[in-house]
Amino acid sequence: MTVDVMGKKFIHILFLSLMVSVSQAQTGGDNVYEFLNLTHSGLISSLGGANVSLYTGNLNLAYHNPALLDSSMNNSIALNYVNYFAGVNYGQAIYSKTYAGLGNFAAGLTYLNYGSFTEADPSGMITGSFSASEYAMSLIYSRVIDTLFSVGINIKPVLSHLEKYTSFGFAADLGAGYHSRSGLFSAGVVLKNIGLELTTYAGEERQDLPFEIQAGLSQKLAHAPFRFSLTLRHLEKYDLTYQYDDTTGGNDYFQSSKFLENMMRHAVIGVEILPHKNFYLSAGYNYQRRSELKTDSKIAGVGFSWGFGINTSFLNIEFGRATYHLAGASNHISLIVRPDLLYNRFRK
Repeated sequence: MTVDVMGKKFIHILFLSLMVSVSQAQTGGDNVYEFLNLTHSGLISSLGGANVSLYTGNLNLAYHNPALLDSSMNNSIALNYVNYFAGVNYGQAIYSKTYAGLGNFAAGLTYLNYGSFTEADPSGMITGSFSASEYAMSLIYSRVIDTLFSVGINIKPVLSHLEKYTSFGFAADLGAGYHSRSGLFSAGVVLKNIGLELTTYAGEERQDLPFEIQAGLSQKLAHAPFRFSLTLRHLEKYDLTYQYDDTTGGNDYFQSSKFLENMMRHAVIGVEILPHKNFYLSAGYNYQRRSELKTDSKIAGVGFSWGFGINTSFLNIEFGRATYHLAGASNHISLIVRPDLLYNRFRK
């Protein structure tokens, strides 16, 4: 099958994915298990917090698009830790294995720890303390359709425990990916968090999961050490503005047009500088994050992110820092290890 035919096939899949969306879909804060959309990877966080198109053999990418899981990640272990806000921290561990003739498999666990809280009775008398945490497994499978096109699925059983209340649910991601023969261009589309809440916290009505459609493109320059990525989020919903006011004048050019404002809120832009195969610098811009979390007195670097990585044959180290608000930023640390290659290196 030719590159042109595969490219057209990918566009058709993207179009069909958009058509199955619903116009009344909701975004952040209206759904259960919102932690499923947190970014763990140092690389992805530095690129604005979302990417479904990078085809680089990085195991962390498989969580964002299961179709990106490939044989180059065989026997890899990805460990991620994020120092979030107000004592909250979360992390993820994933292991991958490829079986010839069957496909690529990966399994992992994601956790979110909200920390410890003071417990009190209705009169305000302190009676002790309680904790809150959420967990999700990842069971990922991908298969190469041919040398250019791949598909994948990520099945995610979810457990949420908030004080004495517990909820259990089920989510799944469906992804497709395409990369050119030259390796310079790649694209992806994902339907995220398809599923339902099976048991509720306290007998209330079941809530929706944070369903989302994402699509993206990545392009590496042939004769310069740069790779650019564009990721479009929440394609199932056009209007991402909240109490939009076009009379403020704003500090951003796009506020002068509601159409452009909406378009930019869907976009996450990332760039990588690749001076050597063993090192990269990266930066990203998330316009929706900037629009929602900036303050009128001082916008500063809200919505911007940056990072770097060191890559070797058996170990990758990634760091990403994303600025959410003047009050602080999140720090993302990732280690991707190849135990078999590490063992062979030290055995010599």
